[in-house]
Amino acid sequence: MNSKRFMIYGANGYTGELVARRAVERGHRPILGGRGEAVRELARSLDLEARVFPLDDAALAERALRDLGAVIHCAGPFSRTSRPMAEACLRARAHYLDITGEVGVFEALAARDAEAKAAGVLFLPGVGFDVVPSDCLAAHLKARLPTARRLALAFAPFGGVSRGTATTMIENIHRGGLVREGGVLTPVPAGWKTREIDFGRGPRKAVTIPWGDVSTAFHSTGIPDIEVYMAAPRALRWGMRVARPFLPWLAAAPIQSYLKGRVRSGPPGPTPEARARGFCLLWGEAEDDRGGRVLSRMRTPEGYTFTAHAAVACALRVLDGGAPVGFQTPSRAFGKDMVLAIDGVTREDS
Repeated sequence: MNSKRFMIYGANGYTGELVARRAVERGHRPILGGRGEAVRELARSLDLEARVFPLDDAALAERALRDLGAVIHCAGPFSRTSRPMAEACLRARAHYLDITGEVGVFEALAARDAEAKAAGVLFLPGVGFDVVPSDCLAAHLKARLPTARRLALAFAPFGGVSRGTATTMIENIHRGGLVREGGVLTPVPAGWKTREIDFGRGPRKAVTIPWGDVSTAFHSTGIPDIEVYMAAPRALRWGMRVARPFLPWLAAAPIQSYLKGRVRSGPPGPTPEARARGFCLLWGEAEDDRGGRVLSRMRTPEGYTFTAHAAVACALRVLDGGAPVGFQTPSRAFGKDMVLAIDGVTREDS
């Protein structure tokens, strides 16, 4: 394993290309991986090496990674692609990072902690907006209130979504909501709870969503009760409640195909101008059983811009030997303040 070389797999996707361009801006020369000619075209435009291979060819994937120190896996939906990439990384002894926000992926990789440690490999999913800022915020709140038993996290995005993000949302829309209660992941109805949250600009209505932190924040903090909220307009909150009886139908192949077709007909993601204008606000609250309560807020760049910056920063730390092997979360790997080293991130306590 060459400890200083890394690959960005799925570099031809919207977010993968942003990650690749960020790496080049930082003066690095990653290898670009993925499927199809688009990977080679992007590599030629950036004067980088390309390796084109499918993840369903285990032997080919292992050979493609064998001389690398790490992979930033950007090809979703990760519910389908994470396992073959993780297995290739284990065989090739290359560290695994990805930009997922899918609870099932976090839990599946956490279950393989001992396997990763035995191979000397790091499993570090969620090195983008999902879930670096919220995970670091959770760890910060736990440090402020070590006796915390309840954790609520929330975010308010100001920007659009990519095709890949929308596709993942469609594939999971029928599952409803998810929280953690008593340390156990617990299904709840879509839009289960609504509360007013002040992200620093006055109160806004936010609704529970099955965000990745219901998995990762537990691994990072040990807090047993966790809910994650997203600021949402009234129409969206209403729609989530009304749709509850029909959610199982949304898993049907014809409906999935129709919804994904609508996504493919749209733009690949926010324009550079939209990303430059955008930003995200985060809020977190931890409480204990004795009346203790702490609250913190965070501001980050727009989500896809943040993801590109954070993914590269995490990979470079890993390549420098800055993270333990086995399954990790961002705050466990690098500490709760690592997010503050990313340009445009601020945090304040109340």
